[in-house]
Order: sequence, then structure tokens, then C-alpha cells
Amino acid sequence: MGTTTKKELVDRIADLTGMRRTDVRDIVQLFLDGMVEELADGNRLEFRDFGVFEVKHRAARIAQNPKTLEPVPVPERSAIRFKAGRLMKMAMEDPTAFEASFGPRRLSRAAEIEVPGPAGRQTEVKPLTSADNKPAKSNSQS
Repeated sequence: MGTTTKKELVDRIADLTGMRRTDVRDIVQLFLDGMVEELADGNRLEFRDFGVFEVKHRAARIAQNPKTLEPVPVPERSAIRFKAGRLMKMAMEDPTAFEASFGPRRLSRAAEIEVPGPAGRQTEVKPLTSADNKPAKSNSQS
């Protein structure tokens, strides 16, 4: 188990879609900025099957210093809460079952993305491979 950075995520998406890393980086940053704006406005963000982000307001209260037992005022504050959705829970409980059920579908959807090239022309998206290096199934009938 480790940490995945935004750069690593951008690289992975760029590799899957064939898009330029700078474009993917800008899109990911716009997405994150949008999330921050919505949460700062007090809105709830719901991503079906992935999960829900929402702002929870914590009232001011009096706590107790454990060493001195003196009362300590704690100001009100807001916190971000994330509640995992169905697919997120499934992936956490059994990652192999999740990948077996949804991995190929996810990869085949990524293969259908049309990436605009220079001057609005469509560029060919490179074929995707799953974790076992098998080409992803395509929904197109050639």
C-alpha cells in the first residue's frame, strides 16, 4: 500500500486515453478546483456508485485538557466528510472481484473516448490493455 500522487494519476489517465499529459493535468486540476468551490459553497457532491463528499458543521464546544483537566474552548468549524458508494465499497472489500467485474468495462469505455487533435481533428486513441496485457474489448463492430 502506498501513496498515489496527482502526477501519477495524470500519467495513468494520459496513457489510457492517449491524451497529452498537460491536457489531462489541466482537466484533473479543473475537476479538483470545481470540487473545492462546490464544497466551499456548502454543496454536496455526489458521484453515483463512487461516493458522496459533504460539508459537516461542528458546533463550538468545551473540551477538557487531559493533563490539567481544565476546560478548553473549541471553536466551531467545518469538516469534509466522504461516504463511500457501492462500487468503492466493493473495491475495498474485494479488489480482485471488483476488477473482474468492472475492469474490462472501464477500459472499454476509455477506449471509446474521442480525443480532439490539432485544429479540431480527431486523433486515434492508442489501444488499451488491461492489467494482464490483453487488449480491451471494444464495443465497435469493425
